[in-house]
Amino acid sequence: MPDLLVRGVDDALVQALKKRAGAHGRSQEAELRAILSAALLSPPRCNLAELLAAMPDVGVDADFQRPGDQAGDRDVFD
Repeated sequence: MPDLLVRGVDDALVQALKKRAGAHGRSQEAELRAILSAALLSPPRCNLAELLAAMPDVGVDADFQRPGDQAGDRDVFD
């Protein structure tokens, strides 16, 4: 397995890595591997627009009204 050397890391980042590694009960090196793996190997997240565009068309708004509910009966923000 190849090695990775990162130079010029800010002291605040190093301290945050130490703290996070300690909280997870692992070495800084193991914590950094976990962070890199989660960031680079996890499936990409879609944004809200993509999520909404992927939703199926299941009907019109009236299909989801509760029985007895009339549009404008009450103000949602009151």
